[in-house]
Amino acid sequence: MKELFPLKTYFVSGIDTDAGKTVATGFISRKLREEGVDVITQKLIQTGNHGISEDIAMHRKIEDRALLPEDIDGTTCCLIYSYPCSPHMAIAIDGRAPEYDKATANTHLLEQKYDKVLVEGAGGLMVPLTEDYLNIDYIADQGLPCILVGTAKLGSINHILLSMEALGHRGIPTPALLYNRGVATDERITAETERYLRGYLQRHYPETSFIPLPILDL
Repeated sequence: MKELFPLKTYFVSGIDTDAGKTVATGFISRKLREEGVDVITQKLIQTGNHGISEDIAMHRKIEDRALLPEDIDGTTCCLIYSYPCSPHMAIAIDGRAPEYDKATANTHLLEQKYDKVLVEGAGGLMVPLTEDYLNIDYIADQGLPCILVGTAKLGSINHILLSMEALGHRGIPTPALLYNRGVATDERITAETERYLRGYLQRHYPETSFIPLPILDL
């Protein structure tokens, strides 16, 4: 796994809400740790939550390690909002400032201590972080490569290829597409979607690895 991700920091985004970003982030981290990489995960912003980020807690469960000091002190997720909705809406409901600069500073702190940092976003690429700022804007501004998480249900080909187009338009490297077969509607569609996507990536995005995401027992 580490040969696929040679850089320091990666952003993990999905084609939609509930595409499986949290499981994918934990899975990549676990595989890197098994290869001896000192890796940590971070959540850019968590909504519908109080206290420690539930997505960070899921990362640790998948990794089979306890919460880290950086989780407990909020370094791995300093932006937590109460209402389960888009970040821009959650920020407005809670009446708090969108402190993305603080989250970015925490990323740099984690980069100083760990070999690799995986930053999980919220929702899909075009989810608004504020009224005028999208997930994809943040990824581009930070100069991060993006690991894309797609599903296997009907319609996923369209959503995945639109996401790849958007990333390419912004010049954002996409080293991997994680194919979440756990979000599916039909076995034949799942198999055909995988076949088609493998071929499409080879022809149009040869730098993007197709990685099937195993269905984990959580």
